[in-house]
Amino acid sequence: MNNKKKCVAMLLAGGEGSRLLVLTQNRAKPSVPFGGKYRIIDYPLSNCANSGIDTVGVLTQYQPLELNEYIGNGSSWDLDSVTGGAFVLPPYVDREGERWYTGTANAIFQNIKFIDRYDPDCILVLSGDHIYKMDYADMIAYHDSKEADATIAVIPVPMEEASRFGIMNTDEEGNIIEFEEKPAHPKSNTASMGIYVFNYKKIRQYLIDDNADPNSSHDFGKNIIPTMLNNGEKMVSYLFDGYWKDVGTIQSLWESNLEMIDIIGRSGVSDPLKIMTRNLGDPPHYLGCNSDVHHSLISDGAQIFGTVHDSVIFPGVIVEEGAVVEQSVVMGNTVVKAGAHLNKVVTDEGVVVCEDAVVGDGEEIVVLGNNSVVEQGATVTGGSVIECDAKVEK
Repeated sequence: MNNKKKCVAMLLAGGEGSRLLVLTQNRAKPSVPFGGKYRIIDYPLSNCANSGIDTVGVLTQYQPLELNEYIGNGSSWDLDSVTGGAFVLPPYVDREGERWYTGTANAIFQNIKFIDRYDPDCILVLSGDHIYKMDYADMIAYHDSKEADATIAVIPVPMEEASRFGIMNTDEEGNIIEFEEKPAHPKSNTASMGIYVFNYKKIRQYLIDDNADPNSSHDFGKNIIPTMLNNGEKMVSYLFDGYWKDVGTIQSLWESNLEMIDIIGRSGVSDPLKIMTRNLGDPPHYLGCNSDVHHSLISDGAQIFGTVHDSVIFPGVIVEEGAVVEQSVVMGNTVVKAGAHLNKVVTDEGVVVCEDAVVGDGEEIVVLGNNSVVEQGATVTGGSVIECDAKVEK
């Protein structure tokens, strides 16, 4: 059987995600629930399926159990074809002694044999912690038209935020002439999205050479891209003009969830780029006769008897009559009991907020870890982080 592919996608999903605090204590960042019924990794996997890319290597490392189980054989994203599929690729020991992935480039290097099986013209390298919709086929076609060795997706960001990103400085034709990794004084606001298309034969040798360099961090941004630029390889930018969010912090995760209220509300049935997820067969959500729901995203399986404003509610959540939830992201199977008040809160799954408890003040985000309990009448001040399985007493 001829397994040759035009493109193989490699999805970096092994990050610890420490800036998401207790939400990643027991799971990898890409498996964090998002947007009501999704998980973060649903976005790049769906983008691959929507773009006609049927072979995806998912590189896992930190707390991989939940993510591995979630991906399964990739059928939820139509990535279970006979000649392709979604493949979970953890680090492994071989005769050369490779163990943990030591950087983004090293993660791809360790899986060269996997990529070689498909003899692709190019590889698509993706991050597993970004929220966006993109047709990668358009980017690959642009890469081919430019006869580029590397194409990097970029997006304009506010100039005052540019120092948080890798900045690609380009000429008038979009050729990358300089790369600055989180510069203190950026020359432009053209930020890398962490989405790369590489000519495979070209990048293969760079990965081998980088792995042999004891002084390298084995990272695309710090090592591979600057080296390719210094060597005069043809590197071009691909400008993206849609919604994109790096949800690597609690603030950005909270913001993006609430932004989904309007984005999902605008998405019509004609949208060709659907985000797919594992369908757990939840029943339709239920709104009680005395409920008050405004500008919120209520997922299937949720039961709302109280007040929910400007919030995202996940499957299995119960908001009892007399409870108030506002500006909050309430993940699966959480119970908010009568008289409780949540204001600017992110809860993990399985949280219980008991009667008359007050969580948050509407100023700083409160994070409640998995299976934590806020007991009756207790108060949790703004900015607090409650550990998994913890109990907050009055």
